[in-house]
Amino acid sequence: MNTVQLNAEELKSFISHMVKNNQHIQAQGKVPVAVNIEGDAGLGKTSSILQLGKELGMDVVKLNLSQIEELGDLVGFPVKEFLVKNQEGKQRWVSEAQVSGALKAGYTVADKRMSHAAPEWIQGKGEGGFLILDDYTRADHRFMQATMEILDRQEYVSWKLPKNWHVILTSNPDNGDYNVTSLDVAQKTRFISVEMKYDVAVWAKWAETAGIDGRCINFMLMHPELVTQRVNPRAITTFFNAISSIPKFEEQLPLIQMIGEGSVGADFSSMFTMFINNKLDKIISPEDILNKDEAYVKGAIIASVGKDDEFRADLSSVIATRVINYALAVADKGGVPQAMIDRLAKLTTEFDGFTNDLRYYMVKEIVNGNKVKFAKLMQDTNVVKMAIQ
Repeated sequence: MNTVQLNAEELKSFISHMVKNNQHIQAQGKVPVAVNIEGDAGLGKTSSILQLGKELGMDVVKLNLSQIEELGDLVGFPVKEFLVKNQEGKQRWVSEAQVSGALKAGYTVADKRMSHAAPEWIQGKGEGGFLILDDYTRADHRFMQATMEILDRQEYVSWKLPKNWHVILTSNPDNGDYNVTSLDVAQKTRFISVEMKYDVAVWAKWAETAGIDGRCINFMLMHPELVTQRVNPRAITTFFNAISSIPKFEEQLPLIQMIGEGSVGADFSSMFTMFINNKLDKIISPEDILNKDEAYVKGAIIASVGKDDEFRADLSSVIATRVINYALAVADKGGVPQAMIDRLAKLTTEFDGFTNDLRYYMVKEIVNGNKVKFAKLMQDTNVVKMAIQ
């Protein structure tokens, strides 16, 4: 079965659609459709849904199926229930502990059954949420079988998920590289599967807002090929966080190499130290570009990317990407000062260090990223002239 590949942003957009579609079909009395997100370890499958849940204002419950030992922790524990009724014909199911009180209130026992108490993780939850069944294919076979009823009907024997809840599975590929249980047709046809992929542009955008060291973001934009199954974004983020307190990388190369070899491996670490030795960690930051003295910024950009025969198009592209992401991050946090609008206008029309295509790309991405807060950028006559050339 072919599976569509989505980056983190595309995945969130797709899941948002599934939420709206599930709300639509649930209003028609149909069961919401579950989604299985497959992908290599460390890509951010679970964190993407956690982030989306926060953005949508929905509750999120994450159950790591590979770590649950008791089946009752997943589906609830068996309980004996009794159907009691009074002389007026009113009846209700009560637990074994409630029978005595019901009898004293004039009820009689009419029937009994074995049921399941709602598990602790769903008790007290209201309308609207995500149930993430993490590491689905790493779970014991018993747990995978138990979830089939939840996937089919969003209920288990005597309890059900609240309205507007959506079941999300996460799993690793069944390609021989992971210790997973193969899914049969009966299981696969209970959900929609999508595959998550790594996208350096999306990662860089996330990193700009997640406090990842800018020097490290520059490195990843230059070397996206270093992300592999064994060196995944989670390991890379761990490495970058572990060295973020070092003010001058060039003074701590042995330490950085040691930390790198313990997290991302020797090859990645060696490429990173070579990046430092070539002084590429000294590229001017987007914050400085948009806030520091104009003369300084002009000189710093040329010092970073070079000019004429020594012009580095790759470094110019890195700086452009960082400026785009930084500007959009500022906009997301609040207002965009006019001084930043003015600097962006000059950066994309007057400053050396960028090709015309790259200038146009910067304006397009920034304006499309937040049309309201960057509308004034398209009111600058020089920017408009550049854009229509």
